[in-house]
Amino acid sequence: MANGMGSLYIGASGLQNSQNALNTTANNLANADTKGYVRQQVLFADRDYVTFKSSAISKQQAGLGVAIADVVHTRDYFLDKYYRTENGRQSFYEANYQAVMDVEDIFQELEGERYQDTLENFWDSFAELKKGPDEEVNQNLVVQKATLFLERSQAIYRNMREYQDRINLKIQNGIDRINELGHIIQNLNQEIMRIESGGVETAMTLRDERDNALDELSSLIKTDFKEDVNGAVRVKIENVEFLDEIHVFEIEGVKDDLTGFITPVWPQLSDVGWGSHIPVFNFEVDIAPELNTDIGELKGLVLSRGDKVANYRDVTGVDADRYNNGAGMSTMMAAEAELDQMVHEIVTAINDILSPTTVKSFVATDGTVYNNVRVWDEENGCVGKDGEKPGRELFVRRGCDRYTPVTVMENGESKVYYVYNEESTTDTSKMYSLQGMEINKELLEMESGLPHLDKTGQPAYEMAKALVDIWEEKKYIVNANDTNPCNFKEYYQRMIDGIGTKGKVYGGMAADLEGEVASIDNNRQQVFGVSSDEELQSMIKYQAAYNASSRFINVISEMLEHLVTRL
Repeated sequence: MANGMGSLYIGASGLQNSQNALNTTANNLANADTKGYVRQQVLFADRDYVTFKSSAISKQQAGLGVAIADVVHTRDYFLDKYYRTENGRQSFYEANYQAVMDVEDIFQELEGERYQDTLENFWDSFAELKKGPDEEVNQNLVVQKATLFLERSQAIYRNMREYQDRINLKIQNGIDRINELGHIIQNLNQEIMRIESGGVETAMTLRDERDNALDELSSLIKTDFKEDVNGAVRVKIENVEFLDEIHVFEIEGVKDDLTGFITPVWPQLSDVGWGSHIPVFNFEVDIAPELNTDIGELKGLVLSRGDKVANYRDVTGVDADRYNNGAGMSTMMAAEAELDQMVHEIVTAINDILSPTTVKSFVATDGTVYNNVRVWDEENGCVGKDGEKPGRELFVRRGCDRYTPVTVMENGESKVYYVYNEESTTDTSKMYSLQGMEINKELLEMESGLPHLDKTGQPAYEMAKALVDIWEEKKYIVNANDTNPCNFKEYYQRMIDGIGTKGKVYGGMAADLEGEVASIDNNRQQVFGVSSDEELQSMIKYQAAYNASSRFINVISEMLEHLVTRL
């Protein structure tokens, strides 16, 4: 002790620093439930020593008390990185799982009126027609059940399209939020650098806010981050620079003119003038955990929505590689394409029996040559009660008629061939697709116009039997990955089972990752989380230190009083 008066300053330093430590502990307790708050830990150190004399034997020194060396703001970089990676992966699978659940709700297989019942009722109507093809009540039943079947199918298809629009809105909101978080992190970078530039103070609250923003960003998109020596965080998303100390390179959403679907792109890497855009997500790379390509809610939303409204041409005749890299990647597109394919096969099979075709070659009276074209098979075709030719189809395309009449001269006599109008490869209004199909309006007005009489005018029992038999023919596959042919009844069940299997995979991954993310977060909380028990122990310790410093000052004060008054 240098002298009596100097000892008072030593005691005062104990009081002051114990009080500051108590304030820090109280702040920790007050923020125990604050999301992302990192506990502050006080580290004490000796103040400088005053040396009075130095010799070979010892130094005569007097200490100047205690000081707070640092208030530690501790985070584990590796735990943060691990947490953010797995949190993003869990969000990816959760987004896909939610899409599968909503598809199952649209089909109402778990509750409500099942689509399976609509299919069976439609099949039952043909079973009744088989008993009496010429009875109008049976013809009416077929038209009625066909109407219900098509309306229900189109309603499901429409609901899936609307759900794609809702996902599309979520994608836009996700892009906006990512850009917003980028600017928040950039502003926090600036504030942190300004406060910590003097090397005295640590911007703890601002760092907590920035870490919370990084946690949220990592759930939306694959994020890599690195803190510079000056305290600023640089961020990459999907392996592309997103923000540095000065700039935020925002994501832009480009809207497709046809579908309205938004695609996240990098405007700074794109050649907008030439209409060339660089997408944020590269779906040419396989989606796999080992490649870290299954991270981020936004990617999961884009993947589950797909890039268009799919139809049967996205699955019919498509090989496995093309399907898996196309419609098969998207929950919504796969469901749309497979449903549309089933309806297309049912519709075309029924129409081809009601109004069959055969192949012919001929030259029209106007000189047009027709080689191996499909025409109405008058020999085997049936007609309705009014006898009108060609036989009517039950389902029609909105964009074109089934046949085009062509006049020819055969053996010196005029004859009409009804040339089948093939389906378009691009125009959905000219396809037997849910997007461009309706019930024949003539049959809605006159059910007896449904073909049911053969060329002799007798009830067409063979035709009615063929309409029943098509439901049992095993010649259809759900997609290129399904190599075992099935009938229409089995097709639908396989389609639903495939959706359910996909849901189990996504749901299982999401549930497993949810537990893993929670475990990682618990480990993080052990590093920076506030423990009430530990903080109360610290408070007792600092309170005791404060009392000891106070007692020390009292003793020194009494000693000085004794020296002054007695000596």
